[in-house]
Amino acid sequence: MPLFGSAEELDNPSPYINEFVAHLTINLVEDAGELYEHAIAWLSEQKEAYNNFKAYRAEINTFLHWCWSVQGMSVSMVNRARMREYIEWCENPPEELIGTYNAAQFVFNKGIGENVPNFKWRLFRKSKPKSSNADINEVKYKLSANAAHQKLSILSLFFQYLNAEEYCDANPAAIVLKFGKYKSKSQSTAAGEDDDEMKFFSDLQWSYVMDTVEEMAQEDPQTHERTLFLVRLLYGTYCRISEIGARPGYAPVMSQFRRDKKTGYLGFYIPKSKGGKRRTVAVSDELKEALIRYRTFRKLPEMPSPTDDEPLFVRHRAASHGREEGVLNANLGIRQIREIIQEVLDKTAARFEKDGLMEDAAEIRVLTVHSIRHTGISHDIANGRPLQHVQADAGHESIDVTSRYLHTTRAERHHSAKTKKLNPLE
Repeated sequence: MPLFGSAEELDNPSPYINEFVAHLTINLVEDAGELYEHAIAWLSEQKEAYNNFKAYRAEINTFLHWCWSVQGMSVSMVNRARMREYIEWCENPPEELIGTYNAAQFVFNKGIGENVPNFKWRLFRKSKPKSSNADINEVKYKLSANAAHQKLSILSLFFQYLNAEEYCDANPAAIVLKFGKYKSKSQSTAAGEDDDEMKFFSDLQWSYVMDTVEEMAQEDPQTHERTLFLVRLLYGTYCRISEIGARPGYAPVMSQFRRDKKTGYLGFYIPKSKGGKRRTVAVSDELKEALIRYRTFRKLPEMPSPTDDEPLFVRHRAASHGREEGVLNANLGIRQIREIIQEVLDKTAARFEKDGLMEDAAEIRVLTVHSIRHTGISHDIANGRPLQHVQADAGHESIDVTSRYLHTTRAERHHSAKTKKLNPLE
């Protein structure tokens, strides 16, 4: 099954792809839908370089086929040994996955009037040497060392992205590149060494964001009361975008806000997360007030009941495609949430520019939805919230992951080192 269409169609996968990924999520790999959204987001950033996009798309398609359909496992379970198994599988793939010519991934079916998966498309393609007169069917498929290195390089970049999104903590492709037979001359790039720290908003930048979104809600409440609550929820609960956006197999509802039976305190229940984890995030008093304001605006009771299946976020316009086509009262998808947050960030950057703070404006323009999660975690730790509490609410596997947020920027480190004496008593 081809998992990704053209660059233009990437944000609107075909219903065949959606059904396939939903089937995998429900029956085989619990986080397939979440990982697929990560893959879409990563590939979207490669659209401008067409050749790179095609190479990345082909490799991720092959890798996900091996993880999900061959091994039946989550990408988060891939370690160094598994990555080597993958490359060995690519060196000798099943014959039924090898084609002899380039075939389109999708073809137009006149009978039903839509594009359908092309049954002639294959993950691998063999070709005969130009000097050979042999029948193409007699030629054996071969993966060159350069091709294997390219596969690992692409996967290393993909895992760097997944690490930044906190989907997983390791980069098995980089490890194989660094220590295996496919290692390259320059290891720092392959291993992801010397990467910039996690991107997050400074206190001033976040204050500007909140001022901006509150002004948007005041000027156009019909559109932006939803935007205001979305930003507050992302910051206040450290949610990943996949945890509050509709995706195959998951549609968030209001009853995920629930009272703890023992303490009576309000929490936000997340039934699915990376690796299939479940958790309840503690809700602050201010976020509770934000929830009441948002529900009141939507003409709902102040607090949701345990059976409240009202969508967490409703669209302003009916869905234009997919199973929810024509449905207004449907959750926002991950793409829509990204677009909403991008509008907020663009307006915030414009405010900085108006105030003459050009560096802050430039920094804001490279931040993303996930930067809000980083910011919420960083600010809570800086304000003295216990690491164990932050770890539980963030859904981190270990305290070591949470400890990464005990960071300062490089500029701050260099500034504090400027006056450091080599002999403190001089």
